Amino acid sequence: MSAAIVLTLPTSYAFAADNLSLSAGADGSSKAGGTSYGNVRDGDTSTYWAPASTTGYVSVKWSSATTVSSAVIRQASGGGSITGWRVLNADSGAVLTSGSGSPSSISFASTALKKLTFEITAASSAPRIAEFETYAAGGGTTPTTSPTASPSPTGGGTGTPTGTWPTSTGSVSVSGTISVSGTFDGGMKTYCCIGDGSQSESQDPMFEIANGGTLQNVIIGSPAGDGVHCKGTCTIKNVWWNDIGEDAATFQGAGGGTSYVIGGGARSGSDKTFQHNGNGTVSISGFYLSGSGKLYRACGNCSSSYQRNVKIDNVLLNDVDMVAGINTNWGDTATITRVTLTNSASAVVCGQYKGVAKGSEPSYLGEGWNNANCKVTKSDITYK
Repeated sequence: MSAAIVLTLPTSYAFAADNLSLSAGADGSSKAGGTSYGNVRDGDTSTYWAPASTTGYVSVKWSSATTVSSAVIRQASGGGSITGWRVLNADSGAVLTSGSGSPSSISFASTALKKLTFEITAASSAPRIAEFETYAAGGGTTPTTSPTASPSPTGGGTGTPTGTWPTSTGSVSVSGTISVSGTFDGGMKTYCCIGDGSQSESQDPMFEIANGGTLQNVIIGSPAGDGVHCKGTCTIKNVWWNDIGEDAATFQGAGGGTSYVIGGGARSGSDKTFQHNGNGTVSISGFYLSGSGKLYRACGNCSSSYQRNVKIDNVLLNDVDMVAGINTNWGDTATITRVTLTNSASAVVCGQYKGVAKGSEPSYLGEGWNNANCKVTKSDITYK
């Protein structure tokens, strides 16, 4: 196995300029020794706030009403795993959204308020919150269920996909897996290469993203090994695969929550593009795919069986066999909207399978439309 290359962020790095927390104050409930509420809005991922126990809350606040519709929670290493959380309008006490598992990007109805609270309702031990970023709105036509997307060097990452491939700004030689924690911005350089270009699942990934991490503005060269591995919830923003190889990305986190693919594209795959082995939800928006079997597949014979969910919106797919494959016997769901299919007149939109134990092959049950598992209507699909 190749040695891992660990890339860490500097103690202070540039967050998106529209992060409202950078100009806010902060307070909270309790705090562990040596931590501070202000650490969640200082742009420094080496500092953090932690509650004195497994529960607690931290807030960002402004002197006048500020409109907020999304938040990003960045956790520091060494803390406990969050298993329950809420986001509240602290002015009124209203719950804006809630969830289970470790959150990363959170969206909610746009609200004008002076104080926003992130509350931890359950955790394995005291979590460490490095940053509580807040944003007014998402970018372009990205769905409101997606996190805010900051501009990329090429202007990509959000909006309606066109099929135009980005121009590389340079090359980076890769000899082993690159471990990503926090946010890794590749500046639209091409990272190459790892693996042998085969369909072997024993290959190392080129990038391995830690829970809550973000990989953005990267072109992945060929061969790319086993692509990108997401160990918990993650965000993959404006990432382009020159050749899918085995899989473009595999989502492995079993702690619930939502992982996001925003913008970007991939080409030249023979089977799956996004493989979902863990649980929770994968949200794919603004993505372009050309020449592949499936855009998304919920694993049908992994060692652990879960209910898995996928949300697909505003994607352009060329020469594909299937948009999404899910396992109806495990309660999987696929919510599919605004899909354009080119050179794919016979493509299955929502393929239904019967998931099985590891070592067997799942059986195909047929295509589903507008039912409990396949939440898609024919008006959601445009053929060209």
